[in-house]
Amino acid sequence: MSSVEIERHVVEGEHALELLACTTGTDADRAPLLFVHGAYVGAWCWAEHWMPWFAAQGHPAYALSLRGHGRSGGREHLNAFGLRDYAEDLLATIAQLGPAPILIGHSMGALVVQKALERAIRCPGVVLICPVSPFGVLPATFSLAFTRPALFAQIQAMAAGHRVSLDAFQQAMFSGPIEAEPLQRIYSRMQAESSRALLDMSGWGLPNPWRAERVATLVLGAERDVLTPAALAEVSARMLGAAYRLLPETGHAVMLETGWMSAAHAVLDWLEAVGESPGCAMRSG
Repeated sequence: MSSVEIERHVVEGEHALELLACTTGTDADRAPLLFVHGAYVGAWCWAEHWMPWFAAQGHPAYALSLRGHGRSGGREHLNAFGLRDYAEDLLATIAQLGPAPILIGHSMGALVVQKALERAIRCPGVVLICPVSPFGVLPATFSLAFTRPALFAQIQAMAAGHRVSLDAFQQAMFSGPIEAEPLQRIYSRMQAESSRALLDMSGWGLPNPWRAERVATLVLGAERDVLTPAALAEVSARMLGAAYRLLPETGHAVMLETGWMSAAHAVLDWLEAVGESPGCAMRSG
C-alpha cells in the first residue's frame, strides 16, 4: 500500500486544517470517502492502510486532521476545542471537496460526524466505527474501571498526557499482540486530546440523534474493543436505525489492526449493497 501516493492539502479557515488525499487512479463514478479520526490521533491513522486500499477499489479517499491534531493548526489551543468545533472543521472540509462524500468516523470521530449531520448537510451515507455511545463515554469507563482496574488506571494516565507501558497501550487499542516496531511507531504518534472534547463526550456536548439528518448508516462494533464495547456500538446502531456489523477478533484501533482488511471489506460490501454515487443520496437498507 505504501506505493500509492498520498498528498497533503490544507483547508483554509480559522485554523489551517491538514487534509490527506489519495485519489490517483480512482473512479470518478465512485463516491469520495472522507475519514474522520478519533481522539489522540490525526489523519495519519487512516493513511497506514485504509486510504490506499479504498483508493485501489476506486474510491477517492480523504482524511482530515481536526484542529489541534496531526499537522493542523491550533495545537496550542487544543483544550479549548469541543465537538462542535470539530464538526465545523468537518463541514468546512466537505464544502471544499465538491461531490458530497461518504463520511467515515471512528470513535470520537463518529460523534463529530453525527454533530455535522445536525446541520442538515448533503451526505450520501455514513459509517460509524466503534462509535462513542449515545450516552457518552461514562458507561464504558465505569465498566472498565470495575472489570479491569489496572488497565483503566493506565488508560486514565494516557488520557492525562502521561506515557504508559506499551503493553497497556496494546491492550487498550488492539485485539492481541502485534509486532514491536509498528506498535512503537503508532504509540509515538499519539497525542494529547482536548479536555473540553473529553468533557463533551462525557455527556455535555453529545450529538442529538433526533436532530440529525437521517442518511443510510452502517455501525461497526469490534468484538475485543475495551474502550467502546461492541454492545454499546450495537445500541448506537439501534438508536440510529442503522445497519450493524460485528467485527470478530478486532480491537478498538480497527484501521491499524493486523486484520484491518476484514473491516475495510465490511465497509466496501455495505457500500456496494446499498448503492452509491457522487452527490446522490444512498438507498436506505
